[in-house]
Amino acid sequence: MKESLPPQIAAEVQTAAEDWSRSGKVARLWNRDKTLWTNADEDKWLGWLDIADRQLEQKSVFAAVANQARSGGYRDVVVLGMGGSSLCPEVLSMTFGQQEGFPKLHILDSTDPAEVKAIEDLADPKTTLYIVSSKSGSTLEPNIFKQYFFEKSGGVSGNAGSRFIAVTDPGSKMEQVARSDGFSRICYGVASIGGRYSALSDFGMIPGAAAGLDIPKLLDRAVTMSGQCREPDAAKNPGVSLGLALGTLAKHGHDKITLIASPATFDLGAWLEQLIAESTGKIGRALIPVDREPAGRPEDYGQDRTFVYIRFAPEVDTKQEDAVAQLERAGHPVIRLEVSDRYEIGAEFFRWEIAVAVAGAVIGINPFDQPDVEASKIATRKLTDGYEKTGKLPPESPILEADGMKFFTDARNASQLQGKTAVELLRSHFNRLGAGDYFALLGFIQMNSDHEDALRKMRLSVRDRKRVATCLGFGPRFLHSTGQAYKGGPNSGVFLQVTCDDAEDLPIPGRKFTFGIVKAAQARGDFDVLAERQRRALRVHLPADLKTGLITLGAAITEALS
Repeated sequence: MKESLPPQIAAEVQTAAEDWSRSGKVARLWNRDKTLWTNADEDKWLGWLDIADRQLEQKSVFAAVANQARSGGYRDVVVLGMGGSSLCPEVLSMTFGQQEGFPKLHILDSTDPAEVKAIEDLADPKTTLYIVSSKSGSTLEPNIFKQYFFEKSGGVSGNAGSRFIAVTDPGSKMEQVARSDGFSRICYGVASIGGRYSALSDFGMIPGAAAGLDIPKLLDRAVTMSGQCREPDAAKNPGVSLGLALGTLAKHGHDKITLIASPATFDLGAWLEQLIAESTGKIGRALIPVDREPAGRPEDYGQDRTFVYIRFAPEVDTKQEDAVAQLERAGHPVIRLEVSDRYEIGAEFFRWEIAVAVAGAVIGINPFDQPDVEASKIATRKLTDGYEKTGKLPPESPILEADGMKFFTDARNASQLQGKTAVELLRSHFNRLGAGDYFALLGFIQMNSDHEDALRKMRLSVRDRKRVATCLGFGPRFLHSTGQAYKGGPNSGVFLQVTCDDAEDLPIPGRKFTFGIVKAAQARGDFDVLAERQRRALRVHLPADLKTGLITLGAAITEALS
């Protein structure tokens, strides 16, 4: 790791490292000493510290899963999960691609009916191995994914269970379902490992094995990093030194952790978003991760950034190199990490887990709980339960209808916004952004490259005009990651939620509600919690012709910022 930090902050990081070394805090971390944090229940959530070593003891399991995927006539593997159950498999899929002789790995972590249908069309249920991943077994999304694709695969009578694997904690509801439905295999998580720290557990490694990755090699890299992270000299400890730098920078206002990653490993940021935001965003504090925001000029940024450059040494992007060098010369804090080959991702998983735990200690929070994630789940459950009883969601009235778009917000936000046109209303909303704030664009729409490109242009317009950090999340997956920081972190976010009518909806077997209703309930529940937390939030609802709707919204945003 190489750092380029302002002199005062660099000196403070050095002092913190000396304190950690002198007082034996590295050993205390490895001894699971909860007094490093808030003296709550942190000691109960540190099973990830030695998981890589323990996983190497079950090489035969990974080999068996790989053989099942390779020899079973499967063309595709689909992970049905959410948050900590889906993000590591996504990183592995995006980083390694399809392995010769093995099925292609896909991830479903969206309730958008178009997304569910896209997976169904892409991966024929007759030639697909499904991995249902849910730590508790009670999470809504994996359960309804399982119900849908289990029926599409023929159900119990069609021996669908032979094409399903469960990854869950021992004794969970999902374990019971897997046994009763005849799943081919049940793999287990570890009760003392929370979802976002589970990358090196079966939640990440079983999908990787099914995709044909060399899992022992990946774990070996993690074990090597684990040994390095036991170094008592904090300044020489790759995980602890990173955590001390991130935590100290955040205390000085550099709390927007902006990730710049080489194209070969860019999707690591999707996993890091959850690890950083869900771990640190609480009691009014947070490190806000900023992922996939293309690198700009030094003058495009405010003074609240910390840039982390994850450089893939074999394939260096010269434009990124130049951009990072310019940021350093301009005095922005820059931390450089280097990855020598793709299997080093295993080491990075562990390094960052240590770093975020240490950063949590620096800023004074419990990095292993997620109190505000549950709030959105409760709000969603209230709406879906109501739909089951009445057959409809509660009525709502827009504060403005214009250009085919409908705008919604709560009474408090409405009183702060002005405008009789879409442009005027959006301008009023953007004018609430100030120094040190960030803008989050939250799209409850299908996650694909076209939609991401359209939303990326919108976020960049805001960044370049307002000089604030920007975040882009697709719902409902961000509810299980960055959503914790948006609600539990500082009130420095300005949010624009994007929803839409569904061109086609999909029923969920055994339920009265559909995927479209679930998505709508999740969006409305999330917005309700943002409003309860006094966040500056506005929702824009687009028509089913989403391509046209996004063009219209993008043009309105451009004009509002001009």
